[in-house]
Amino acid sequence: MNQNDLKDELLALAEEKYRKFSSSLTPGTDTILGVRLPALRKIGKRIAKADWRSYLDTARDDSFEETLLQGMVIGYADVELPERLTLIKDYIPKIDNWSICDSFCTGLKFTKQHKEEVWQFLQPYLQSKEVYEIRFGVVMFICYYLEDRYLEPMFRNFNDIDCDNYYVKMAVAWAITSSFTIFPEMTMIYLKANDLDDFTYNKALQKITESRQVNPDMKVRIRCMKRKKE
Repeated sequence: MNQNDLKDELLALAEEKYRKFSSSLTPGTDTILGVRLPALRKIGKRIAKADWRSYLDTARDDSFEETLLQGMVIGYADVELPERLTLIKDYIPKIDNWSICDSFCTGLKFTKQHKEEVWQFLQPYLQSKEVYEIRFGVVMFICYYLEDRYLEPMFRNFNDIDCDNYYVKMAVAWAITSSFTIFPEMTMIYLKANDLDDFTYNKALQKITESRQVNPDMKVRIRCMKRKKE
């Protein structure tokens, strides 16, 4: 695909009101054009059915949408697992905000057919020091690994995360909340004995009490578990 033609297409689809809205959700990201996700997905599927390798080889990162589109194509492309994992590895360094990270993860639906292989692939990212490498691993867990057999190893990963970034902490809190709504007993055991920092721990408790899937009596118990600031 001609990159100039693609940029023109994106600009034609851009909406100023939506650009302002999206920009408000991703502070520090100043390359947003304002193209809605359904329109981007439609373009991504079209590219994935054509010469997507040439597209990825020449793709630009000039805008939020152009970077996001590359991730969508990686998810849509008909490709064998080893090549797809290589494409993902090459793409991850381009992730520089939570929105691209989370959208990319939700598009990697092939994971459902390759749980163990992708689980092993994720481990170095969960042990990384880079913000969006860690968030990528955590959000992938939320999207595809909320199963009892993955909970304990993931909780150990949470304990070992050494990153003071807000978007990492919020992802971990979100993951703990998600696990609690499905596996409350196992997650409660973890909450009673963990190595989480106070912010992440308390934020997880807050999110649990905000969940409609948690009953009122349990919410009372959870509120009593909050760590007090000294």
